[in-house]
Amino acid sequence: MNAAVVANPLCPAETALYDPGHGQDIRVPSGYVVSVFASGLNFPTGIAFRATSGGNFEVYVLESGHGLPAGNNCNDEAVFQQTFPGQANPFTPDIRVFSRNGRLLRTLGKPTDATTGTGGNNVLQPHGPAVDIAFENGLQGGRLFGSDSNQATHAHNGQNNSSRIVIIDPQSGAVTP
Repeated sequence: MNAAVVANPLCPAETALYDPGHGQDIRVPSGYVVSVFASGLNFPTGIAFRATSGGNFEVYVLESGHGLPAGNNCNDEAVFQQTFPGQANPFTPDIRVFSRNGRLLRTLGKPTDATTGTGGNNVLQPHGPAVDIAFENGLQGGRLFGSDSNQATHAHNGQNNSSRIVIIDPQSGAVTP
């Protein structure tokens, strides 16, 4: 299998090899198998699980949006929104909710306006990074807590002391500080 060369939409000359493979480099005990549950995620930094009815469960994956510095506006969420209006912004955080079979069910907390400090109403902060998530009662659910920030690790003028612990509604995605 050959790796695909993918380019950053904001800086097309900035490329990377993309080859998620099949887990062949992960060592597991005899009798166990590694398989891909979900791929194409964008800088996942947190994971939580919640049991649902009938022995099923949901998997919540926090995507940081961006967390690593990049070249000249190469991961700037506001520039992306202005350059590609109406497209999903890969540089803002969100929570992807998957079924036990890896099917995407919904996306939570995604900022609607990356050009503002708040990102919109009841959403994660747009400038990132978002770091982790957890349910207060583990698999039994309860409140879903998350941590986000507007310190923008890629900028020299990040909003210090903007980090916070928030509550995210696991169905609607509404974020409450």
